[in-house]
Amino acid sequence: MNKFERVPPNNDLLKTFVEIAESENLTLAATRLNRTQSAISVQLRKLEETLRVPLFDRHARGMTLNDKGRQFLPAARRALAELQRTTALFDQPITGSIAVGIPDDFDDMILETALAEFAAQNPGVEITAQSGCTAHFPDAVKRGELDIAVCSGPQSLPGEALSVERSVWVCGLSYVLDSDTPLPLAIQHRDCWWRDIPSMALEAVGKDWKPSYRSSSFSSLRAAIRAGLGVGVLPAGSVDAGMRVLAAADDLPPLPLAHRVIMVRADAPKALTSAMAAAIQEAVQRR
Repeated sequence: MNKFERVPPNNDLLKTFVEIAESENLTLAATRLNRTQSAISVQLRKLEETLRVPLFDRHARGMTLNDKGRQFLPAARRALAELQRTTALFDQPITGSIAVGIPDDFDDMILETALAEFAAQNPGVEITAQSGCTAHFPDAVKRGELDIAVCSGPQSLPGEALSVERSVWVCGLSYVLDSDTPLPLAIQHRDCWWRDIPSMALEAVGKDWKPSYRSSSFSSLRAAIRAGLGVGVLPAGSVDAGMRVLAAADDLPPLPLAHRVIMVRADAPKALTSAMAAAIQEAVQRR
């Protein structure tokens, strides 16, 4: 083998990496893995040497993933989940119940694909799905009401990085902007960061606006935009054929990115949440 060729990290190294990433503490990770702290330190160093990049930022209170680590974590989870599925081909299928939170700002096909494929692969699992604004999902995970949830926001959130998507100004295909009047906004009517993004962006540049439609869901917001009731802000993946994306020439301010992460309840059944996380990741990647 060429001395410059990378050797793929093995299952043991990936498990150690994921456990450290979740606990953000070597001592806690060692306890969970039933190993010594020095042993998992050696494994982490071996993994970083194999990949030839550092994966964590070390500090007095523990360690957190750096940019390379956040990029590697979803791939490590997918590899472990795939290996688990492969080795479990002849095992008893997983059973139980799982409560999952999915944002309604997702493309509908992602939700449908993730849940349908999870159900097909795990027929013995009862799924309870909750779709809507993700603002309350983190608390629901902490309270035990959700085992796993996809959460979104304009900044990076705690959890496993899932995707980063552009936010865009959109209107109906035949809608005509009038620069001499306040911009009519179709906006969310709920406690959600999507509600405030358009008005904050406009007010930051001193552009007048007025509410033209208020919606409690993304599906009705998209319908209002298609109908020409106003201009709105959507994640780029939610724009459909009945809308057009407004460009810089339309004199509208830039918008923040939509960051999405997967949050998992600390004491949730690991086999169930790992399988669901893998299904969500696969659906997002495929889309």
